[in-house]
Amino acid sequence: MLKDRPLISIIALNWNTTAITCDFLISIRKQNTYSNIEVIVVDNASNEDPTASFLQVYPEAKIVRNPRNLGFSAGNNAGIRKAAGDYLFIVNNDTEFTPGLLEGLLEVYEQFPDAGIVCPKFHYFFDKGTIEYAGYYPVNIFTGRNSMIGCREKDQGQYDQMKETHYAHGGAMMVPRRVIEEVGAMPEEFFLYYEEFDWSEQIKRHGFKVYYQPKSLIYHKESMTTGKSSPLKTFYLTRNRILFMRRNTPPLAFSLFALYFVLFTIPKNTLTYLVRGQKKHLNSFWKGILWQFNRTITFN
Repeated sequence: MLKDRPLISIIALNWNTTAITCDFLISIRKQNTYSNIEVIVVDNASNEDPTASFLQVYPEAKIVRNPRNLGFSAGNNAGIRKAAGDYLFIVNNDTEFTPGLLEGLLEVYEQFPDAGIVCPKFHYFFDKGTIEYAGYYPVNIFTGRNSMIGCREKDQGQYDQMKETHYAHGGAMMVPRRVIEEVGAMPEEFFLYYEEFDWSEQIKRHGFKVYYQPKSLIYHKESMTTGKSSPLKTFYLTRNRILFMRRNTPPLAFSLFALYFVLFTIPKNTLTYLVRGQKKHLNSFWKGILWQFNRTITFN
């Protein structure tokens, strides 16, 4: 059993998106129904100091300013180090709370002592009623990719069963302090993308499970910081797709992935970027590949 009304630390990352983060803080003020919380906003070295703006809409918030852009994992880890909560809710700043969100997530921990991460159901903010995430399918051994369960389906209650799933959604995930103390904080080598998959794998290797809680709902604006399609996104998705497979698959499985990547992914993506005249994306794609040759991969 959980102790009565445990403290939840809500941790959100900001990078040059002050107005979006202010909207996020307002949604906590208006929609959150759980009282025992602390709110931590980590600013990843934005061009201008947003502290005054954040405190104007949420005076109780703790503001952490990183000296440089540390990326998603290390940025959030800076917030984790400042958190006092029994449970840490790591959540994107481009989301909106709904009533009962935190209570539903805590309910999973009451029912399942093996819960290591719990995520809510996601709807698209700009298309409420349409599912973004109702859990994750496993990563394909050949492609190194996967997909979200229910993505772009109208929500008719078809995914309203609490269940174990393969990976957490990095946009909103609750983790108990005791799990972080045992497993470690988020893997910082990824910087951006795939880090929640790697963290999920680490947590599962320690005997915990990842759960999806449909009673909790969050709205997601999606890719407000990096953009839905950008060379930066292409670089990190390519780099970390390979990095994730290197760190989390046995040698034979990684060999199959590498073969598929060389024979299919590289020719297809290279040709696609050339035909579309997307030279920056092409350069980012190849930089993501070549990055691997200068890194010794550690396994957790």
